[in-house]
This record gives sequence, C-alpha cells and structure tokens, in this order.
Amino acid sequence: MSSIDLDSAAAVLFAIAATGLLGSPGPAIAALLAVGRTFGLKDGMRFYLGLQLGLGTAAAISAAGLISLFVAFPAVQTVMVIIATAYLLYLAWKIGSAPVSPKAQQKPQPPRGGFLMAGVVLGMTNPKAYVAFASLMGSYTLVTNSVTADGVWKWGIVVTVMIVVDILWLLAGVLLGRANLPPFAERVLNLSLALMILLAALLAFL
Repeated sequence: MSSIDLDSAAAVLFAIAATGLLGSPGPAIAALLAVGRTFGLKDGMRFYLGLQLGLGTAAAISAAGLISLFVAFPAVQTVMVIIATAYLLYLAWKIGSAPVSPKAQQKPQPPRGGFLMAGVVLGMTNPKAYVAFASLMGSYTLVTNSVTADGVWKWGIVVTVMIVVDILWLLAGVLLGRANLPPFAERVLNLSLALMILLAALLAFL
C-alpha cells in the first residue's frame, strides 16, 4: 500500500485561501450574525450545525467533481437560487421586524421547520457556494499520488475552516444581542442586519 504524498506547503496555502474565501461576508455569514443577534446562542447553535451540514455536503459534492451536474441541469441551479433567495428574504423580514421595546422581550417566531433545517437548506441551496468550492479545490493539488486522498484532504481542510470561522461569526452575533442598547439603536441594528442579508443575497444570487 503506497503512502500518501501530502504537500504540506500547498496544504497551508490552501487553508489560507479557504479562510479568506469562506470567512468573508456572504449570505451564510450574514445569516449567522443575524440569527445569533436575534435568537441567541442556543437557537443559533442549531442553525450553525445545520449550516455546517449543508455546506459540508456542498463541499463534498464539489470535491467529488460533481459540480458539472449544475452545468448539465441548469434548471436545478435555478430552483436552488429561488429557494435560497426566498429563505434569505424571509430571514431578513424576521430580523428586521423583531421586537425592540423593553416590554417586548419575546423573540420572533423561529423559522418554519426549525433552525437546524433552515441551516441545512441555506447551506445546500447556494449554487455560488458550489462554484466557490470547486474553484478553490481546483486551484491546488495537495496529494500528488492519489486523486481520492487529494479530495479528502481538501474537504477536511475546508470543513475545518468553516467550523472555526462560522462559530466566530455566530458568537459575534450573540455578543451583539447581549449589548444593552436603547430601543432606537436596537431597531437600527436589526434593520442594518436585515439589509446586510438582502445585499448578501443580491450579490450572491443575482
């Protein structure tokens, strides 16, 4: 059984590139920040877990070279764009309309299907995520003597980066939610987060 010839320098560069790509603001990051801010750590962790499952699946599909399916079946990509955009619009409305009065301590109603499923749906229905994963994974070769091992290593690094980066964004949202803000400032923050989600959706899907 031959040993795996891992290029450690390429792996480090790949991890750095993945961090820059996956850590920059986009639909998933905006949603994590907003959910943590509005719903808190417990519900935010459910959304976070679902998002990791969805994005991890998308990364696995890209690593396996199945991105060509979107080219062969453009209708699939269109349906995914519609689903992801509709969810982000719904989330933006929930965040923007969240109560801010000191007497209105109740949280807005959670997404239909629960936070876990909402994260899975958002992670798996973003076609641009598949393209980004495929572009990233196609730009580096980490294992020269095994295509399978190369894909597995890339997937593992990408998932690790996502786990770390996304939890930091979620915690940032939770900290924002715990800030003692006056009602007007809280409303402005809610509307700003909603607008950020809308802009992220517009830039990512349109």
